[in-house]
Amino acid sequence: MRLRTRLFLAAFGIAVVSLLLAAVLGSTSVQRQLLDQIESELVAQTRLVAEVVALQASSLPVSQLDAQADALGAQLGARVTLVAPDGRVVADSAEDREGLEALENHGQRPEIEAARRDGIGLSRRFSTTTRQESLYVAVPVNHPAVGFARLALPLTAVDEQVGSVRRAVGAGLLAALAGALVLAWVASTAMSRRVLAVAEVAERYSAGDLTPPLSDYGKDEIGAVARALDSSVHELGRRLDELSRTRVLTDVILSSMEEGVLVVDAGGHVQITNAAVRRMLHVEESPVGRHYLELFRHPEISRQIGRALEDGVSAQFDVTLSGDPPTVIRTRVAPLAADETHAPGAAIALHDVTMYRRAEQVREDFVANVSHELRTPLTAIRGAVEAVLAEPDLDDGHRFLEIIERHTARMERLVNDLLWLVRLDSGQEALNLAPCSLASVFSEVQVELAPVLEAKSQVIDAAVEGGQDTVLVDSAKLPDVLKNLVENASRYAPAGTTIEIGATMSGSQVVLTVADRGPGIPDADLTRVFERFYRVEPSRVRNHGGTGLGLAIVKHLVGLQQGSVTAANRPGGGAVFTVTLPQGT
Repeated sequence: MRLRTRLFLAAFGIAVVSLLLAAVLGSTSVQRQLLDQIESELVAQTRLVAEVVALQASSLPVSQLDAQADALGAQLGARVTLVAPDGRVVADSAEDREGLEALENHGQRPEIEAARRDGIGLSRRFSTTTRQESLYVAVPVNHPAVGFARLALPLTAVDEQVGSVRRAVGAGLLAALAGALVLAWVASTAMSRRVLAVAEVAERYSAGDLTPPLSDYGKDEIGAVARALDSSVHELGRRLDELSRTRVLTDVILSSMEEGVLVVDAGGHVQITNAAVRRMLHVEESPVGRHYLELFRHPEISRQIGRALEDGVSAQFDVTLSGDPPTVIRTRVAPLAADETHAPGAAIALHDVTMYRRAEQVREDFVANVSHELRTPLTAIRGAVEAVLAEPDLDDGHRFLEIIERHTARMERLVNDLLWLVRLDSGQEALNLAPCSLASVFSEVQVELAPVLEAKSQVIDAAVEGGQDTVLVDSAKLPDVLKNLVENASRYAPAGTTIEIGATMSGSQVVLTVADRGPGIPDADLTRVFERFYRVEPSRVRNHGGTGLGLAIVKHLVGLQQGSVTAANRPGGGAVFTVTLPQGT
């Protein structure tokens, strides 16, 4: 049922009930007043009749009383009865003389008895004489032959007067109901329109349009409610805008963070997260709404989150997550206290420190290897110096000087390689690209490393495939790359073997290879051979006086030219290093 219909029915129903109650009460009151008025008038008329009869007692004979009663009855419009003290009827306006004799004694009539006792008597009863319901009033009379004067008024006359009043009240009631019907319809329509206008504004607000309405709501209660709703909606919209801006800012901050951030509620379900968490935990879909136990398989992380949620304990610790390669995560867990705007929970920050740990390990290895590389020649130099100082005229003193020279040269190479790596790490090495002939680079490498190769009876087999000999590279750094690779191959390849150098064009890249027939590289070490001072076998640390920095320098020089270098094992034995350099950069 529509609101307008309900309002109309309610208003009209109230009006109908009110008018009916008013009509009933009014009709009853008017009827009571009318009856009281009729009784009062009848009492007055009866007293008047009694006085008239009393005044004419001396001049009017008893035989003329009936005529007088008839005259009074005609004048008053009522039945006039004169009753003797003993109850005999001596005159009656409703009966002739013969009828008077047939009337019963009225001494026992209620109104006569009340008049004899109280001075006035009223009674409503059925008249056996007139055969109708009548109202009787009797009063005593000061007359020798008449004891009581009685007036009777038929109630049909009274009913006619009351009926006229009721008809007037009914007509007024119908007119009032018609007016109430019109007023209820007009009021319900106006009220319905105002409520619908407020509802339309509310629907517009719910759709996101917070434009203030043009019309006024009015000054009554509906207007007050509408204005309060209007103010609340606009205040809520303002707060939602602030919340939206804050959420966008938070999302931007979280998405730009390298650290993973995770917030869980008191039940352990994820509420906020960022992309770094999904990347660290290898989760493709958003983990919002999932339990943290579904994300963290590491028992220590789960235990610390549980402590933060249950006991409010903060913690910071490192864990290693399984993977290829394993990932070291520094984890911080802190409880979130509940306040007016936030529920209790916990915040988890994940920081990937794998590279830092690896760099720390490399630094430790670097310090240890540098110390070892320096300690070995320094020990040899110190021993040779002590021998020469102990015996200045020693016959083989020249041999000790050669030892000092050889180890000094080794230390010099180590220091030079270290300084070169420092320049490469700090970006101090400039890149100068220019057209360069691969054949000339191969020839330069062969000439410069000829003494090293001849010492082990090794030869170089160089080949350029594809017919394109000129490439765009740094002509100063490419020979250094090849020299370090060839020297490394010569160091580990057996004597009398061939070292193969090749160059091919692959699309927009030039691919250089250096292959040997040495013992090869274990698969577990293929990705680490380019680390500084890294040795596949510890026994080779002092093999042929190498510094252990050649392959690290190769990786940096190739990376400076936006290229890549990899190591692999050859079928049948030996290792092959592949350098890929882009063209046109």
